Amino acid sequence: MTTLLVLALALPWLLIGFGCWLGYQLVRQHGRILLRLEALEKGLAARPAEPPRPAPAAPSGLPLGSMAPDFELPDLSGARHRLSEFRGRPVLLIFFNPACGFCTSMVPELAALSPGGRDAKPVPLVVSTGGAEANRQLFQTHAIGCPVLLQKEMEVAAQYQAHGTPVGYLLDETGTLASELAVGAAALLALATAPAPQGAPEAGHAPPSKPAARGNKPVSESRLNRSGLKAGTPAPNFRLPRLDGKELALEDYRGQRVLLVFTDPDCGPCEQLAPHLERVHRERKDLQVLMVSRQDAETNRQKVAKLGLTFPVVLQKNWEVSLRYAMFATPVGYLIDERGVLASDVAAGFDAILALAAGPSVSSNGHQPHPESPLPARA
Repeated sequence: MTTLLVLALALPWLLIGFGCWLGYQLVRQHGRILLRLEALEKGLAARPAEPPRPAPAAPSGLPLGSMAPDFELPDLSGARHRLSEFRGRPVLLIFFNPACGFCTSMVPELAALSPGGRDAKPVPLVVSTGGAEANRQLFQTHAIGCPVLLQKEMEVAAQYQAHGTPVGYLLDETGTLASELAVGAAALLALATAPAPQGAPEAGHAPPSKPAARGNKPVSESRLNRSGLKAGTPAPNFRLPRLDGKELALEDYRGQRVLLVFTDPDCGPCEQLAPHLERVHRERKDLQVLMVSRQDAETNRQKVAKLGLTFPVVLQKNWEVSLRYAMFATPVGYLIDERGVLASDVAAGFDAILALAAGPSVSSNGHQPHPESPLPARA
């Protein structure tokens, strides 16, 4: 009984003592935390302020006036197409992703665009990412009739420095970038409704001078001359590799009249023109035909063998010689006289080049004989 009484009296005091000890420990720990926080605040105040991080750079893209990198991709049915197949028509190149909300929000406006280009508007060409079935369902559901090509990941977009969606470029009919990188649906749709650029404008017609969208410059603001050199201008000399690996310079033909023609093995009108140029080469001893082509030597060797061409063909890597002659299109040509001076303005297209070739011959004594029979017109 005595023991129970002692415990009953001592237990409350023990509980009170334990509570006081626990409270002391909590206050002590709280004090330590406050001291540490104060030390941290003093340390942060003593540190120099870090400069603000620069904002991420806006996408820059490829430079205006550069050649659009060619590519080959399958469409929604699996058939493969190259960008160069659209040469001769302005193109609105759009990089798209069906999983991108910004892309899907522009689908109704994309469906309203003319798939083949109309009223001098560009042809919309969509390069999408993802599975064929997902893209097929999206584009068929909204009745989008423009060409749609599929890249596996972002391999083509990377060539164009297009690291997001939706972004794109306006290309003129020569395959030259006629706008800076357009970012967002609004900028792309503005390019789609702008007047189509002209890589080689006809007389009295000039490229559009109105910018398509904020931050996108039209071709007319480029410093590059795109209308061709004028008659009376000394023909810029060049030295380029032939298909046999040897080199040939334009000045090698000084003292002869030269029909200089710029072509591309993927250009349909160029292929139609080539047999007529071969006839000129065989029949006009007073006129030397010289062709400046593009792409690799093997592709051009196959084309030359197929067409049976015997006149000289030299290769520029991209458009470096075309740049000096102020024309970024094919086929185009110039007539160069014996002194190395342009005897004509630029001739753009099949008929204009044949008109140069069909001009009167010049005899060795400087007299012009009767004109030869005209070359046959294009079938």
